[in-house]
Amino acid sequence: MIIAVFPGQGSQTPGFLTPWLELDGVRERLEAFSEQSGVDLIAAGTEWDADQIRDTAVAQPLIVAASLVSSAALNDRAGVPVAGVAGHSVGEIAALAASGVLRDDDALRLVGLRGRAMADAAAAVETGMSAVVGGDETAVLERLESLGLTPANYNGGGQIVAAGEKPALAELAAEAPRGARVIPLQVAGAFHTRFMESAVEALRTAAADVAVSDPATTLWTNSDGSVVDDGRRALDLVVAQVASPVRWDRCMASFAEHGVTGIIELSPAGALTGLAKRALRGTPTVAVKTPDDLDAAVSLLKEDQA
Repeated sequence: MIIAVFPGQGSQTPGFLTPWLELDGVRERLEAFSEQSGVDLIAAGTEWDADQIRDTAVAQPLIVAASLVSSAALNDRAGVPVAGVAGHSVGEIAALAASGVLRDDDALRLVGLRGRAMADAAAAVETGMSAVVGGDETAVLERLESLGLTPANYNGGGQIVAAGEKPALAELAAEAPRGARVIPLQVAGAFHTRFMESAVEALRTAAADVAVSDPATTLWTNSDGSVVDDGRRALDLVVAQVASPVRWDRCMASFAEHGVTGIIELSPAGALTGLAKRALRGTPTVAVKTPDDLDAAVSLLKEDQA
């Protein structure tokens, strides 16, 4: 069972879309995605610098657009579908589109709104996020609670992402839990916490009128790692996830329970395959960073079909 996973915010790097524009039809798709999302995605993915694409309102549609472009390229080249999909944080919107719950145009409209709403929420209070790598999980969670921080992402592989106000994050970095490293993340706010409640309401209003279908393939949710087979519930969970912790650890545990034998991460790839290598040791992975990586992904898919 080979699945595709879609990365979240922070996976983008300057110029990463450039090689994808060499594929037939990609420029036209990105032009349409730009209009739907309200962001010049071609300029953002080829010309803009790290600070410009770190902006939440830019990063989120940029990542989802790249994921959908690379997913379509994989489907065209492989001729066989993946057996399931999951996305990390904003990557869940790409997963909804890849599974057929959302049309691509609705996915880009929603992610454009999501990015703007989360950017607005982040601007209200100076907040951020830091990865806490290693250490005893109970001790890490106790330390976060003592500082008024929230465990926003349970990423598995010994990584928890803390979120909250900047002074508390600085205190966490200055006195990390025993055996843990604290790595500040280049994001603009405390995502997946109470600080994002206003963004949830804005996204819920927009999502209410969006047409959905039930997923055409296995679809996992970040809420608890379970499989969701109802399209409207899947979208509702993605909306609520904006202010709720990402349970990627439970997603990976569920991958193992469902017999996943390989993982393909779509562009901008690397983060999720890195987590899988630690938490799902021995499971083959392919990170599709550029079109040159598509052949390895196709080989993994076809080996599974043999």
